[in-house]
Amino acid sequence: MAGALTGVRVVELAHIMAGPVCGLMLADMGADVAKVERLPGGDGTRGFVPPDVDGESAAFMMLNRGKRGVALDLRAAAGIEAVRRLLMSADVVIENFRLGTMERFGLGWDALSAANPRLVYCQITGFGRTGPFANQGGFDLIAQGYSGLMSITGEGAGRAPVKVGAPVTDITAGILAAFGVVSALFERERTGVGQRVDTSLLEAGITHTFWQSAIALASGRSPGPMGTAHPLAAPYQAFPTSDGWVNVGASNESTWMGLVRAIGAPQLGEDSRFATNAGRIEHLTELIDELTPLFAVRTSREWLAMLEAEGVPAGPVASIGEMLEHPQTRARDMVVEVSHARLGRVRSLGSPVKLSAGSGPNGSGAPLLGEHTREVLLEAGFTAPEIDDLVASGHARES
Repeated sequence: MAGALTGVRVVELAHIMAGPVCGLMLADMGADVAKVERLPGGDGTRGFVPPDVDGESAAFMMLNRGKRGVALDLRAAAGIEAVRRLLMSADVVIENFRLGTMERFGLGWDALSAANPRLVYCQITGFGRTGPFANQGGFDLIAQGYSGLMSITGEGAGRAPVKVGAPVTDITAGILAAFGVVSALFERERTGVGQRVDTSLLEAGITHTFWQSAIALASGRSPGPMGTAHPLAAPYQAFPTSDGWVNVGASNESTWMGLVRAIGAPQLGEDSRFATNAGRIEHLTELIDELTPLFAVRTSREWLAMLEAEGVPAGPVASIGEMLEHPQTRARDMVVEVSHARLGRVRSLGSPVKLSAGSGPNGSGAPLLGEHTREVLLEAGFTAPEIDDLVASGHARES
C-alpha cells in the first residue's frame, strides 16, 4: 500500500541523528527521501563502530533505512551546484548544520524559497535559529543539561547528575521536525507556498519537562530527581523483588486499593497518611519504606500475576534484548527485516506510527555511500555525461 506521503520528494542534508530521524519518519510515511552525504566519509554515523555487521555500521543502518543514498563533495562548487539542482524539484529539505552553514553554501532559506517557493525548509539546530545561543552547536548531552532534564534524572537529591540513557533530545527533535514538515505540507495544500520549519534539541528537551515545569511555574520550586518515582502520583515507580524489579503504577485511589489487596497489607489502606494521592506524595518516603520489604518476598513473575489480578498497572524492567524479543514488540512490527544492497536481509526497528491506509518501512535498508547517486541525479535532470564528469572529478561518488 502507498504511504500517506507517497509522491513527496525529500532531500536530507543531515547527519548523525536529529535530521536523519526526521527523514526516517517521513520515509516510513511513504516519502522519497534522498540522503545526501558529504564526501569523502559520508554521514558520521558510518564511523560509529563497533558494533558493525560485516563492516557496515549498525548505528547508520538503524537511522537510514528506507532512504536513497547520494554522495557529493560539498567543499566543491560542483557539489553545491548539484545539491541546488536537486532542491529545485524537491518538496522538502532537511538540514541540521550549524546556523549559517547553508547560507555559506548559497542554500539558505531566502535563496531556496525564492527559487522554489513550494519548498518546505526544515532546520534543526542545537538551540533554535533565534536567541543568544543560536550560533552554538547542538549535542544531546549539552541539550539535556540546558533543558533541565539532567536535573530531574537520577536516584535522588545529592547524587551525581544523570542523563537520560537514550539521546532523547536528538530523537525528539527529529520527531518534532517531522511533525512540523507534515504540518507545513498540509498548509501548502491551501496556499501553494512552502515555509521554514525551525526546531532544536533544546526545545525537544524542554518538551519532556511538562510535569516538572508545571510544578516550577506554579510553586516557584524546581523539582529534583526522584529515581523511578513520579512527582505527581504515588506509588508510581519500580520496586525490587526477590529476583529483579517490577514497575507499579498505582496512581489513583482505585489502583491504590488494588495494590493494598495484592500485597496483603490492609493496614496501609487504613493509614490516614496514604488515604489520598496528595497524602501519599507528601509521605512518599514513609510509603516506600512500607512497600519495599513487602515486594522483596516474591519473584517479579509472581508479583506481576497478583497485581494484574487486582487491576493494578505493572510490568517488568526489561532489557533491550528482552524488549526486542517480546511478543508485543513483534506483534506491533517494531522489529522488521529490510534488504541491504551488500548484506542481504538485516533487522531494524519498525515504524511507531501505523496508518490504516498504509505506512511503515518500505523494505529497503540503509544505502551504501553513493548507492543511488546516478539514479537520483538523473531524476533531477542531470545528463549521464554530467554525472560521469562529477564522478570522474571526485565531486560525486557511486557505490
